[in-house]
Amino acid sequence: MTDTTVLELVSPSALLKSEPVEMVVVPGTEGNFGVLPKHAPLISTIRPGVIDIYTGGKVSERIFVAGGVAEVNPERCTILAEEAISVADIKADEAQARLEAAKAAFDAAKSTHEKANAEREVSIAVAQIAALTN
Repeated sequence: MTDTTVLELVSPSALLKSEPVEMVVVPGTEGNFGVLPKHAPLISTIRPGVIDIYTGGKVSERIFVAGGVAEVNPERCTILAEEAISVADIKADEAQARLEAAKAAFDAAKSTHEKANAEREVSIAVAQIAALTN
């Protein structure tokens, strides 16, 4: 049996995944990082992007996350995601509509806080659209 690490993916509403995997690649704020069994402990923020889950030496599943935090230790990788959806479930027209709405909100924003929130939504929508093409 090959070595595995446990991937736990948690959203605000539920535990979405808890299973052994060979490797997981996470979109960290400072760049993608891979987690293998017996990984050194680390905590990282996550940018909007795709988590690649490896089983059998290849990507077995791709999950889009809008951001969050990852905690890694030698036995597991726990991802606390703000929002998570299988890349296969992303609809291009909905992602495009999300981008247009976010851009409109940015243009209409009056305060720095509103602009920052809208800018964050734009980055999530752009990453979602990119996930469909990669």
